[in-house]
Amino acid sequence: MKLLLFLMAVIPLFAAGCSNGTAAESIEVLQRIGDENKYDDFNVITDNEKVKKAEEIVDDADWENVKVDMARPADFQFSFPNPEAKVALFELWISPNKDKVELAIDAESKYIQLDKNKSAELFEILTGEQLSEQK
Repeated sequence: MKLLLFLMAVIPLFAAGCSNGTAAESIEVLQRIGDENKYDDFNVITDNEKVKKAEEIVDDADWENVKVDMARPADFQFSFPNPEAKVALFELWISPNKDKVELAIDAESKYIQLDKNKSAELFEILTGEQLSEQK
């Protein structure tokens, strides 16, 4: 009887611990249209491995708490939609040398320039294209 009660208490805790209710299941990507601050649907990533890797890149980044004022609107915007968590809108700029990306979360006044490797990896996940091949 004690074993049955123990199992009834432990199994739900174990099951809850194994499911991550805050993990995103997709990434929605918007691309800027022309030179204005207007965006259109570009891509939706649903591959769990890619979503997880992109989340790791942005979560592990050493964000600066600073409000940025860029010379032009972001090249892309993306988010990890999740009905169980607050959704941040990430803005992404491609550097002039086409070798790095800069990210900002305007609502949280956060900014980061990723290194070349992380930039290329994140950009390829979001767009399916090579960062170095951008015009």
